[in-house]
Amino acid sequence: QVQLVESGGGLVQPGGSLRLACTGSGNIDRNDVMDWWREVPGRQRELVAEIASGDITWYVDSVKGRFTVSRDNAEIKVYLQMNNVKLEDTAVYYCAMTRNLQTWWGQGTQVTVSS
Repeated sequence: QVQLVESGGGLVQPGGSLRLACTGSGNIDRNDVMDWWREVPGRQRELVAEIASGDITWYVDSVKGRFTVSRDNAEIKVYLQMNNVKLEDTAVYYCAMTRNLQTWWGQGTQVTVSS
């Protein structure tokens, strides 16, 4: 069984920084693909960043150069460093893991960018 718990969300001003953490437990290893998604009410959930085996990363264009995904395999944590945040980054952010066509989700953490 896999469990994912996000933390680190909150209120941040435009241009500020925030670091989200996803703490995993259960059957997770360093080869698993870990994703950060975000969702805004009324819009489709969006894949923001991904980290795969060998620490290969991918980002949606809107966050390239501002967000960084990383992982600590020893502690089974995945991070999303959010720099120079914008109003449009406001969303609930979810951590997810996909293996063999099955996806596990965390409960989400709210990020609000506001002045």
